[in-house]
Amino acid sequence: MRHHALALALAAAYSSSWALPSFTLNPSGAGLAGTSFTGDNILTSDFSGVTFSDATHFVDNGFLQVTSVQLGGNTFTPTGLNSSYGLWFRFQATGHLTTGNASTLLSAPASGAFDTLTYTLSGNNGTQTFSATPAGGTCVSGCAGATTLANGSIIGGGVGSTMMIDPNTMAAVFVPNAAATVSFAAASGAFFQAPNPFYTVALTSFTNTISQIVPSGSGFTVTQGGGSINFASPIPEPNIYALMLGGLCMLGLLMRRRRP
Repeated sequence: MRHHALALALAAAYSSSWALPSFTLNPSGAGLAGTSFTGDNILTSDFSGVTFSDATHFVDNGFLQVTSVQLGGNTFTPTGLNSSYGLWFRFQATGHLTTGNASTLLSAPASGAFDTLTYTLSGNNGTQTFSATPAGGTCVSGCAGATTLANGSIIGGGVGSTMMIDPNTMAAVFVPNAAATVSFAAASGAFFQAPNPFYTVALTSFTNTISQIVPSGSGFTVTQGGGSINFASPIPEPNIYALMLGGLCMLGLLMRRRRP
């Protein structure tokens, strides 16, 4: 859990304390009917299904459809995106809860961690449609013959849920969220125009609203949930950060002792 907590803390600190690193993507470089664009954050729509295999272990499968891009806090839709071509992430994950369980999920907050997570970024010309079922997200149309653009796997990440009041029923309902730091390996160099070489780490976070969650018998589905993906340079291992933080603490103590 320390590894997961550190990864999430680093992702949050990186996103909130510094300007996000920018990137330039060139769809035409991968044979897609779009023009190059520059951003610093990718916004996605989540279509997924979460099922529990026992009281605390779950499987999460789905698709993240790229809907728009941000640059300096301004949101825009790249020319042709979701009209002439589409981009999406296909992911598969497993995890476990450390607080709460499958039977209390709908009535009390819960938290946990991802155990495994792999994904593939793909693109295709035309338009794509997605849906969510309890067994996982599904590409309804437009995904056949897609081009693989990148892939990666989990470095660290966690899941959680909060209880919110449904304004329509005034009942308390659960809203799940997640965040993860993942490796990022570009499979199409012509698509990832800048920087060169491209980033090797991606920071992700996913938040949902009440209307996007539908409980099922052994879990829940997410339809058009919200997500964001941005990039970073490789993150050092936790022991490296421990040494860095320890050094900073010692430096701070020495500076305090030297003050008159």
